[in-house]
Formats: sequence, structure tokens, C-alpha cells
Amino acid sequence: MSEDKPIDVALLRKLSPFEGMKKDNLDALARKIVLSKLPANRVLFKEGDKEKRSYWLLSGLLELREGDRTVAMIRAGSPEARNALAQQLPRKFSARAVDPIEYLAIDSEVLDMMITWDQTGSYEVTELQARLGGGAGDDWMTTLLQTQAFQRIPPANIQAIFMRMQRVSSRAGETVIQQGSEGDFFYAIVSGKCLVTRETPISRSGLKLAELGVGDTFGEEALISEAKRNATVTMLTDGVLMRLNKADFRALMNEPLVQWLSYPQARELVAKGAKWLDVRLPSEHQNLAIEGSLNIPLYFVRLKISTLNRAAKYITYCDTGRRSSAAAFILMERGFDAYVLRGGLDSAERDVRRSV
Repeated sequence: MSEDKPIDVALLRKLSPFEGMKKDNLDALARKIVLSKLPANRVLFKEGDKEKRSYWLLSGLLELREGDRTVAMIRAGSPEARNALAQQLPRKFSARAVDPIEYLAIDSEVLDMMITWDQTGSYEVTELQARLGGGAGDDWMTTLLQTQAFQRIPPANIQAIFMRMQRVSSRAGETVIQQGSEGDFFYAIVSGKCLVTRETPISRSGLKLAELGVGDTFGEEALISEAKRNATVTMLTDGVLMRLNKADFRALMNEPLVQWLSYPQARELVAKGAKWLDVRLPSEHQNLAIEGSLNIPLYFVRLKISTLNRAAKYITYCDTGRRSSAAAFILMERGFDAYVLRGGLDSAERDVRRSV
């Protein structure tokens, strides 16, 4: 059972690897750690588990077992309990609570990202907050840092991203991005909410695509695809945005993230269960498409993202790679394993289905 009380930073200092972290970075990380309880004779994790989660024992006695054999008894406060429990994946041991126990848990990828940030970044959370003018918390930063997309960006790039972002205050009702305009900035929401809409021939007032909040980002599609803005973003409330210009976005975020595949590599992934995702218009898909592909136009990806299987790998494609790389970026930002077909449809001639 999770507790709602904050984690004591002094307690974290007694555990590895938290003892060497900078105070403000540790304060931010502490808000991402969960304190939980487990009754006696319940299993914390099982041998063979692959979940990327790190655990520390705070109270009680824990048994580690390999098959039917007990390999260790770990008591809270002991030297062994300073370290995360059985970190290697897949787990080599099962962990069972002998007594009722308390333990800490955190996503291992988030932990590694924050420690890397702490050790390589010269700017701490409070220094970054000061650059915002003191009006916004660090939730947006820690939210971005724990996304799968940011976990793939080199730490030096992350530091540069935060240093080069500009703070923009916006009023409710203000248009941040206008459909049909040139792409110039990538945005992250520090405070407030935004509405994403798209004007269509049958909906001149705009079809609602998404409602965005703190930590959400937008504006990447036009920067990646070199196309006009495909939607309008309006402030629903007063808020603060951080923006990164096009050149910095492409160099620091897009290039490290995009995972390109040749057609033979893509076919190998599909044979193992990956799915083709065509992000062109329905009319284009009907005329020419890779056999068995799913069609979600780029401007609908945000709206339809909940219909996709997070356990699946997706290989996005279009004619050239511009739209598909933008779609893959959106998917990766939201935790999907996404790739881009290099060369687009021309490289996939053998599997292309034609309407005539």
C-alpha cells in the first residue's frame, strides 16, 4: 500500500546511490519515489521478472530465494539494505517479506536518467527554476526527464536544451500556434492547459485533437517534417510555456531520437511482431500502401494514440520520411517503441499494395 507522505531526503542519503547526489536534484528525485508497505509472506518480486524497477528495504526482514533455496536474509538497516535489492534483470532471485515490510520503489530508467543528469549537468534544478523567473515548479522538468524520449537523449544535450529554452507567458484564449503557419518553435508546458484543434472542410471551428497540461509538449511535427503547422494550439488557461527554436530542436532533440530502419531491417522486425503505421492521408493509403499497414494520418496521431498497443513496436512510413519521422517522435515522447522506414514507400516496393 502506497503512502502519501513525502520521502525524507535524509533517509535517502543513507542509501546507495543517493548519498552523493546534489541536494536539489535529490529533492526532485524524492518526489518520484514511492513508499509502500507489504504484509508478511507476500512476494515483492519473482525470480525471472524483467520489470525495470528498483527497490530498497526500509523496515522488516526480507528473504531472497533462488528456486527452493534461501540465498540471503536481508534486514532493514543492515549494510546489505543500503543497496537496491537484486538489481540484475531478469531477476535472479525472488523476494518474500518475512515480516511486514516498508520499502521504496522507483522506475529504474528514471533513476538512471536523474543520476546521469546529476553527475553530468552543471545546472541544478533550482538554477533552472531561476531561469524561469521563479514562477513555475520543476514538475515539467522532471516529467520530461522521465519520458522515454528524454532517456534516449545524451545528457549533455539535455543540459543544453534546458539552457536554451525561452520562457513565454500566455493568457487564456491566446493562440500559440496557428494552423497553416510556418513552424518555428517546439514547446513544453510549464503551467496551465492548452487545446489542440484542427480545422477541416466539415469543421471550420476546429476538431478537438487533444488537451495538454504540465509536462506535455507540442509543435514538433512542423519542425521535423519541414511542413506548415497542421493544427492550432490555444491556451485554455493562463500559463507559462518554455520554447526551443527550430535549429536547437533539430540538433539537440530530433537527431538523437529518430531511429531509422532500412527496409530489410524493418521486415525483420515485422516478422517478430512489429506493426507498419502509415501516417499519410487516407486517400494516399487507399491508393498505395504496404500490405497489412495501419493508417493514422500524422495530424490524427495524438487523437488516436490511445488506440495503439504500447507493447508493440511501430514502424512509421510515408513517401519520404518527413511525416513518418514526426509521427515516430510523437510516439517515442509518449513511451512507444517507434521507428522510421528510411526511403519511405519507394524502399518497400515488394510489399506495396496498389489500388489499381
